[in-house]
Amino acid sequence: MATTVTQSGQITLPKAVRDQLGLTPGSQVDFRQAADGSVILVRVDQASLADRFDKLRGHAGAGPNTDAVMALTRGEP
Repeated sequence: MATTVTQSGQITLPKAVRDQLGLTPGSQVDFRQAADGSVILVRVDQASLADRFDKLRGHAGAGPNTDAVMALTRGEP
């Protein structure tokens, strides 16, 4: 997919790209340069959502121990 840069430096993202990223008017995007020099377009709110979940991973708190879980599955009081 190709697009043209306007005289003021603006581009129109192809509809297929907007649809794939779920971009709607007002969506924020970030441009990141990869090690090979290519540029990656990332939806900002999706990246921050993933970051929030990563921070919570493994922090569910103490739960029942194995004996308590086994008692529940057996229907023991």
